[in-house]
Amino acid sequence: MAGNREFANRRLHSLLGVIPLGIFIIQHLIVNHYATNGVESFNKAANFMGGLPFRIFLETFIIFLPLAYHAIYGIYIAFTAKNNVGRYSYFRNWMFMFQRLTGIITLIFVVWHIWETRLAAARGVEVNYEMMTNILDNPFMIAFYIVGIISTTFHFANGLWSFLVTWGLTISPRAQRITTYVTMVIFVALSYVGISTIFAFI
Repeated sequence: MAGNREFANRRLHSLLGVIPLGIFIIQHLIVNHYATNGVESFNKAANFMGGLPFRIFLETFIIFLPLAYHAIYGIYIAFTAKNNVGRYSYFRNWMFMFQRLTGIITLIFVVWHIWETRLAAARGVEVNYEMMTNILDNPFMIAFYIVGIISTTFHFANGLWSFLVTWGLTISPRAQRITTYVTMVIFVALSYVGISTIFAFI
């Protein structure tokens, strides 16, 4: 019974990491990327997202509750997983270790980012281009955001690989090798979008 429950929890954890959280990460990075077109472009995109109907409902049930479950169960996985990097230093074991490590870094980054932006908006602060330039007004925060973005995009991309394996969509070694290349391209592409956005605010 306990084994079945853990199997179901891991499946749900994997699913939520891709749908809806992975989709939200992509959407969030794309919206923020409007900053590369200037102040007005970013503010227009941010205002559009802030004015969506049923925004509180959407944020609660599509972002915050899935994020809470994924984070809490992810911490459990991270601290109970047995890494084999020291004994078997091959690629997938390193990816396994990095997935757990980036999960912790991503959680810290996301909680901080929510505190600085979404909770500030709840207190009446406007989420706009000026807010982000103020956040990124020193080298430490620039480095923190760059590390956070790289960690988040890796965790999503490598987690997508795990999702495809977990749900039986890539079974053969060849299919898993191909999806490794595809997910690494996704990681690089999303990292580029996120980091170029950061430099647009500087």
